[in-house]
Amino acid sequence: MLNFKSKVVLITGGSRGIGASCVKYFAINGAAIAFTYNNSKAQAEKLVKRYSKLTKIRAYKVDVSNPDEIKESVNEIMKEFGRVDVLVNNAGIWKEGRIDKMNLAQWEETLRINLTSAFLFSSLVIPSMKRKRFGRIINISSTAGQRGEARYSHYAASKGGMISFTKSLAEELAEFNILVNSVAPGWVWTDMSIPALSDKKSFESEIKEIPLKRIAQPDDIAGPVLFLASDLARHITGEVINVNGGSVMCG
Repeated sequence: MLNFKSKVVLITGGSRGIGASCVKYFAINGAAIAFTYNNSKAQAEKLVKRYSKLTKIRAYKVDVSNPDEIKESVNEIMKEFGRVDVLVNNAGIWKEGRIDKMNLAQWEETLRINLTSAFLFSSLVIPSMKRKRFGRIINISSTAGQRGEARYSHYAASKGGMISFTKSLAEELAEFNILVNSVAPGWVWTDMSIPALSDKKSFESEIKEIPLKRIAQPDDIAGPVLFLASDLARHITGEVINVNGGSVMCG
């Protein structure tokens, strides 16, 4: 059932971490892949070289805080691939910001990259999905979007917004057979989190809050993403799948 040979997948922020794991597993399962990157050109080129033996794959340099670059990249992808069947909105940043120290530029940067980019990519590929009467959109949220996160209110707000965005689109697009869901990771070993987790005291504090007593690997997040993109999840829309080792149990 995890066969994507007839599908075109677009992954934002696909050169590292969760995005790179999604690229890997979609490639292994036959999807044609377009992914974006910003500063990690070397990693992007390695992924293209590695998986071009398995499938058609292209990398696009995009600053996802720039609406013009997003539009240009989607136009290029549509010309190259003809359509997008699966969109994974994964691009994001996570920077500390105490509310009384944070300025408007910091707040807006996080919202633009984490949330507005998802709106822009979605709005640009949905017309094609509507015409085909098929689409899958998977938004990478966070446990912070459900319970909040001290010193990261801008990040939590962006991820909470992603969850509401997911549910709203799910209802709006159901009649077109476009399913929209979210995956909400907890702590994951990525370039973004390693600085925080490398401190022994912080690491031990976080592990205590995780029943499974381990930090997720990017592959642990890619699995649920592929599930939601597959026919196995054809009756699921508007849902948030928590992948956090049990640290946040909602329901």
